[in-house]
Parts: sequence; structure tokens; C-alpha cells
Amino acid sequence: MAHSSELIAEDIEAYLVSHQYKSLLRFITCGSVDDGKSTLIGRLLYESHLVFEDHLAALEADSAKVGTQGTDLDFALLLDGLTAEREQGITIDVAYRFFSTEKRKFIVADTPGHEQYTRNMVTGASTADVAVILIDARKGVLTQTRRHSYLVSLLGIRNVVVAVNKMDLVDYSQETFETISHDYLDFATQIGLADEGRITFVPLSALKGDNIVDASDNTAWYHGPTLMEFLETVEVEDDRAASPLRMPVQWVNRPNLDFRGFSGQIVGGTVRPGDPVRILPAGTTSTVARIVTMDGDLDVAVAGQSVTLTLTDEVDVSRGDIICAGDDPAEVADQFEAHIVWMHEEEMLPGRPYLMKIGARTVGLTIDDPKYRVDVNTLEHLAADTLALNEIGVCNIGLDRTIPFDPYPGLALGEGNTGAVGNRDTGGFIIIDKRTQTTVGAGLLHFALRRSHNIHWQDVRVDKAARSEMNDHRPGVVWLTGLSGSGKSTIANIVESKLHTMGVRTYLLDGDNVRHGLNRDLGFTDADRVENIRRIAEVSALMVDAGLVVLVSFISPFAAERRLARERVADGEFIEVHVDASVDVAESRDPKGLYAKARAGELSNFTGIDSPYEAPEAPDVHIDSANTAPEDAADQVIAALRASGIVT
Repeated sequence: MAHSSELIAEDIEAYLVSHQYKSLLRFITCGSVDDGKSTLIGRLLYESHLVFEDHLAALEADSAKVGTQGTDLDFALLLDGLTAEREQGITIDVAYRFFSTEKRKFIVADTPGHEQYTRNMVTGASTADVAVILIDARKGVLTQTRRHSYLVSLLGIRNVVVAVNKMDLVDYSQETFETISHDYLDFATQIGLADEGRITFVPLSALKGDNIVDASDNTAWYHGPTLMEFLETVEVEDDRAASPLRMPVQWVNRPNLDFRGFSGQIVGGTVRPGDPVRILPAGTTSTVARIVTMDGDLDVAVAGQSVTLTLTDEVDVSRGDIICAGDDPAEVADQFEAHIVWMHEEEMLPGRPYLMKIGARTVGLTIDDPKYRVDVNTLEHLAADTLALNEIGVCNIGLDRTIPFDPYPGLALGEGNTGAVGNRDTGGFIIIDKRTQTTVGAGLLHFALRRSHNIHWQDVRVDKAARSEMNDHRPGVVWLTGLSGSGKSTIANIVESKLHTMGVRTYLLDGDNVRHGLNRDLGFTDADRVENIRRIAEVSALMVDAGLVVLVSFISPFAAERRLARERVADGEFIEVHVDASVDVAESRDPKGLYAKARAGELSNFTGIDSPYEAPEAPDVHIDSANTAPEDAADQVIAALRASGIVT
């Protein structure tokens, strides 16, 4: 075949066709700070003649202005695009670059080395086939080398190049190279990364160009491939093709009354017309009728292709469902063990309602207290109440509905791995904050908890409707929220007295009283406050099921937990009352002397002083307690109960 530049000049269409059918390799570079990751990729692009003349001119100018290599070209500047990166000479964000050689197309992700940017490294590694882990020949295997290697193993990357960089600074010492290789293999064996024998060691100098594209005379003792040779020839097994059929439905394609298809990307297995399939989570079965694409129907479709499937039966299929092989479907469950990688500055709060996005499906998620946190530097399992930014732990999680799933492949250390091949797309997920819609974490499913299959709702003869009929009123929750000293308990007591006089069956849950028993084990950290309200929300829901009107008087500072409480009961059964008082007003009352203690530093995590309060944006009842008498406030609440039909 002609050289690509010649082919472009002679026959551009032939070049485009040849380019279209080249295989694509996604790889990441990772390692410790200043190991030369950006320089390596810049050198790869330069040596492969993939830097345009205008880019090269800009690189020369930038190297003279902000470069770190004296009069030489600073290849790292081809990747470090942020001003902060250039000023500090480090990588902060993930930098993606596409390039192509005669043999293959590549997408490379240059990931940060600093520990505080671990979340960026996880993002870059989540779709990679190969990891290039750089080690500074002068420093050997460092803590961050171990951290990134652990993450590579955790995320299921099985082809690893250990690039021992800066060999020019150790006089291209074979002994240094072999010592580092031995040390790394010892650690890789501990985390299961060396089990499949897919670790390749390459001595190189990204700055000088040794063993990047061409073999270097400076390392005549090395007989392995250059880095580019490895990347061009490494065989990346696509396990998805050999796995059972999985196609998450992204779109129900209904252009007219005569056509109904289900569009999505096949993330596992193959499919042909006539294949039996099972649609999960419903479990209905059908047969594939056609495989439809823009270029016509196909006889077979494989993992990686985006297609539209039509079925022989009129079955209910919605966005987020998964079309599976009929004889080997995914599992379905709503409780799991999972690895969690926390990616947000605000720590994870067990019990808080989050959202999970897995494939095309988004469901409600709650995370239990971590079973343990992993010290990825030592691999120790450490006790933890929560997870902070960049921390990794193993937790049980619960969803608000069942989902189809496969375990994530190649779990680190084999923990929780049931032996199934697994699937990245149906076993990996992201965690989203409900209020801000920010991605706050990522997770890898291990397995379904046994209780998710063994625990079922027990039918009862006397239900909520029967109890409500006997009580002669509907049940509901009146949730009073506000600062300490705003008057919540006073108003709640008056409301309950009035309802009792009216013959309404009630119960009052007061924040202080509950902490004497049910919640006596909880403190006042954010995590404990979340768990405090989660428990009360569950108790309130049970009391509503018992047919009662429940009055809840809690500070309940976080909007997410108040939303959780509302979602635990039916529509029309929850009334949020904001007892609104400024900090100054509440502090002037200070009935329990708590503000004085907080101001004196004797009481920490006090709402309104050193702990936040998220005021309701649209409460059902708003009471300005500074200008409303408690009796009048109680009447407002009862009016809201009447308006909702809970009482008459």
C-alpha cells in the first residue's frame, strides 16, 4: 500500500476508505507527577510526523516563552492546554488527542498525576483499552504509580505498558531498568494486574526520543518493541463480542404507525434476525425480526454497532430497558455491593438520596455506610463513615426500582467477582446529585445482594385504606423545618392539640425526643444528620401506613433529605411547613442556650452558625415566625391539612 501522504495526493477517496477501516485503540498515560506523560505524547505526535506546521511554529514560540527544556522543544505544551497547566508545568485536566498511523487510529488520554486529580484519571481510564504507566527512572515505583496501577486494575484494563522514562538521566542503565521492572511486577502481582502476563516494559526517553518510534542505539541491551510498535500491534481482545447479547435501549423509534423499533448500541454479544431475546427488567420475551440501519438491514450485528431492532411481538419496551440474549439474560436486582470512587469536594453522605445513571436508565440511589475504604497506596482496608474526594470504598447500595445488570469485569483483587465475564457498560455507573445534577461519583457493580432476591413485600389484609376509613380521616405527614429556636416544636404541639380535639389520630415526632432513643447513636455531622432524617422519614411513612397524621418537628437542614421524606409517602400526603426565622431572631430566643454555646465554640456543627441550612424553595406553608403568633401559625397548618383533604 502506498504511503498515506502519497495516497492522499493520488486518491483521496481510497485514503478515506483505508482510514475508515483501521482499528481504533484507546489508551491512557498515567503515573506520578513530572514523570513525563505529556512530553511522551507530544513526542509520539512529533516523531510520527503528526504535528502540523502551524502547531510546530506555535510550539517553538511557547517553548521559548513558558517551556521547561531550555532551548529544546517542550513537547508537553502540545497537551497541556490550560493556562494553569502551562504556568505550573503540570497536567490538571484530562487531555484527549486523536492521531493515526499507517496501521492504526488512536485516541490517547493524558491524565493528571497529582493525587487530588484522581477523579480525572478515572474519567480517562473508563474507556481505555491500554494503559501506559510512566515511571521516572531516577525515582522508581512511587506511591502515585501504585495508585494509578490499582485504578487501572480496578477498571479492568488488562494491557499495560510500563514506560521507564528519563533513561537518559541514568545513563541508559540496564540495571536500573531491570530493578524497576522487578519492583513493579511485585506490586502488580499483589493487585492481580500481572496474572494475565500482559505487562510490557519499555526503557525510553520521551525528551530525547529513545525507543518512542525507532529503536535506540543507547539501549542496545533492550530487544523488545518500541512504544509505537507496541501500540500499533498490541492485540486488544474485545471480550464484548464473546459475551451474551446486551443492547440498552436509547430510543423507541416510531416514525409512523407501521414501524416500531428499538435503537441503541450493542454493548455485548451478537444478534441475528430470528434470535430469541428477553427484555429486562420486565422479563418479557420475543424474537428479533429485523436489524435496521441507515444503510439497509443487516444479517448480523456485533458489539460496538449502533442499530435498530424490530421484534416479532408487540411487547412493552422503553428507554433504559436492556434487550438481552434469550438464553443468557442479565440479572435483575435493586440492591448491590459496589466499588465507589468519590469525585466531588463534598463528601459522600450515606443515606442521602442520589441518582444513579447506568446505561440509558436513571434511578434513585442510596448508599450505605462504607464497608471499608481502600488505601490504594498500601491496599489496606480502612474503616470509614463516608468517602471524601478521590477516595475509593466498597459499599452496599440500594435503588428505588430493579435494574438489569452484569458485574463489572476484572474487579480488583477478585473481590465480589462471581466468575461472570461481566460488562463495562451494564456494570459501571455514575452518581448524580439530585439537587445540582452534578456528577459526584462513579461506581462498579460487584454482585446483587442476596436479600434483594429473598426479601419481598408481604401482603396484608388490613391496609392503609382500611385504617383510614376507621379513623374517618386520611393519613399524612406535616413536616415542620426551620432553625433551632424558630418555633417548630411550639407550633407542632398546638397543631396536635387542635387535631386531637377534632378527633384526628396523630403522633408528634420531635427532634430532641427521638434522639433519646431511636437516634441516640447519631451525632451532628452532616452524615449523621442525613441518617437522622432518613430514619425519621421511614418512621413517618410507617405511621402514615398506620393511618395517622404525623407531625414531624426537625431542623432537617438539607433539601435532599426533606425530598426523600416526601417521596416516601403518596402524593397529597405530605405538607412541608417552613417555620422561617432569621438567625438573629432564633438566637435572641435561644430557649436552650445552644446558640451561646455555639458562639463560644463549645458546640460544633450547629445549624445556622457553622453548619448550613438549606431553606425550602417552595414550601406548602410558609410561616414568618417573627411576625406570626403560634396560635395563628397552627391555624395556617390546619387550613393546609383541610385544603389537602387530609382532615375535614
